[in-house]
Parts: sequence; structure tokens; C-alpha cells
Amino acid sequence: MTSIVVFGGTGYAGSAITREALSRGIAVTAVARDTSKLDAAEGLTLAQGDAFDADFVAEVTKGADVIVVSLHAVQADGSELADKFQHFVDAAAAAGARLGIVGGAGSLLVSEGGPRAFDAVEFPDAFKPEAKSHAKILDALRASDTDVDWFYVSPAAAFGSYNPGERRGTYRTTDEVMIADADGNSDISGADFALAFVDEIANPAHHQTRFGVAY
Repeated sequence: MTSIVVFGGTGYAGSAITREALSRGIAVTAVARDTSKLDAAEGLTLAQGDAFDADFVAEVTKGADVIVVSLHAVQADGSELADKFQHFVDAAAAAGARLGIVGGAGSLLVSEGGPRAFDAVEFPDAFKPEAKSHAKILDALRASDTDVDWFYVSPAAAFGSYNPGERRGTYRTTDEVMIADADGNSDISGADFALAFVDEIANPAHHQTRFGVAY
């Protein structure tokens, strides 16, 4: 049986990935600082701890097939995930696991040859720190010489608990250019983002690269 560890298992994306994985018979260890929000389920193990603690991360990921990092890039205290991300890479290397990252949409290009979304005039200033910090993780992975088989998944622009949407059971993928529909909307529900993410876990198609997901 495939086993995965989801850091941020109580968050919007992490909880959706956990539910989707469990529905396919994948064993999930959901990690959070407070796991009381999670209900018991067959195949689910709860692990309470600090994802910024390298020793804890190394211990909880032993034997995992895939390590999923679904965490805010900028924490409430202002610390950045990018500054601590190497210990997830190290844990994946030690476990012989793939490393999957729930990334941001802001680093996608607005059009072929265009700027990154967070450099576009219309990108909200309030979201720029999170978007740019997520991009640091992607840039660092691309520049590294790690042998870890990582994949980084960028959602649609309007992705989040404020726009949960409904499961359609379908999605499109992109390499670098943001996907939008005929009306210019870039959307994906939490359930369908999780569908795409777990599809990649079940049938690996992207290796040491980023891909985007939207309708």
C-alpha cells in the first residue's frame, strides 16, 4: 500500500489531499500542530508536531513513499517556509520518497513570455509576500542538485477556502502559463486540485518540475 505524509493536514489543500488519498486506499499520516480538527478514518494516522522541526520531520516521514508539503509559505510569526525547506528535501532523500509541494499560483506566467503573475500590475499587494515566498521554494528546487524526485503543483489563481467550488472530476494542467477559461477566470475547486495532486502520486508523470492545475 502506498503511504504518504501530509504536512498541513488540517489546512484547505492538505485536508482535501488527505480525503482524496484515503478514498483511494492510500495510507495517510496527517501532520499538524493541532490534529484535534481531524476525525478518525480508516488508513489515517494523526501526528501532532512542528513542521519546522527537522528532527520531527525526519522521524515522522520514515517509511513514507511520498512526502506532501501543504503549508503557508509565510507563517504567522513572519518566518518563511523557504528558509526551512531543506529539511523536507533531506527527509525525502533519507526515506527514498517523492516530495510533493502545494505551491502558489503567483509564480505562473500570465501569458506565454509574459511576467510572473505576482509581477503583474493587477496582482494584489496583500498576496505578494506569500506568493513570492512560495516562488523561492520552487527556484531553490530548480537550482539544486538533489536526486529527490520532487513535484510542485501550482493551483489556479482563484484557489482557496474563499472559493471552494464543487467537485467536477476534471482539470487541465499547464507547465508555466496560467490557465483561464473563455471568460478569463482561473479556478479550481479544492476537491479537483486534490484529484490532480493524488493522480500525480498514483501515476507519476512530473519529475523535478512544476505543473499548474485549473479548469
